[in-house]
Amino acid sequence: MAYLLGVTGSIACGKSVLCRHLANFHGARHIDADRHVHTMYEPGKPAFDRIVAQFGDQVVGSDGSIDRKALGDIVFGKPDLLAALRTAIGDIEGEFMRLLGELKDDPAPIAVFEAVRLFEGPYMEICDAGWLVASEDDTAIVRLMARNSLTRVEAEQRMASATPWRVRASRADLVLHNDGSIADFQAAIDVAVGEALNHHVSG
Repeated sequence: MAYLLGVTGSIACGKSVLCRHLANFHGARHIDADRHVHTMYEPGKPAFDRIVAQFGDQVVGSDGSIDRKALGDIVFGKPDLLAALRTAIGDIEGEFMRLLGELKDDPAPIAVFEAVRLFEGPYMEICDAGWLVASEDDTAIVRLMARNSLTRVEAEQRMASATPWRVRASRADLVLHNDGSIADFQAAIDVAVGEALNHHVSG
């Protein structure tokens, strides 16, 4: 049975760096909830038809699948449309709970569930711990500009739609700060993993 770790954090904070490090150096099995949601509305699945009915043919790409950028442009910054999209996709929460059950039974030493809305659902009822990756806004904005080829204004708009890490810190078992080098961040991850597994075994 795996040590089930929930990982969350705001945009461009370093969640992917953490999860890759856990997979590559600690034998973790990793599921990215956001990417898994994409599989729920592949062509031929009921959610595909519901999304097209809700948002129109403009969200269907040239390859016949949902164009996530076109869809994102429509719902970004609009809570009502985002809620409509979640409804169209279907029982996301139920699917994630099913995945968490699978991860818990995984033979890997660690299983990682990476989810933006980790603390907003019932997922911590199953996870052994929840880690919040945090970085200051200026750091994240610079990363976002470089990663997504955005202007500073565009990056600041994306950041403005995210929940600040300080608002969520009290719900996390551990806050991992990522404002320095990748090497420093990875070293902090190694320490945190060692302490978590030791506590899990001794507990």
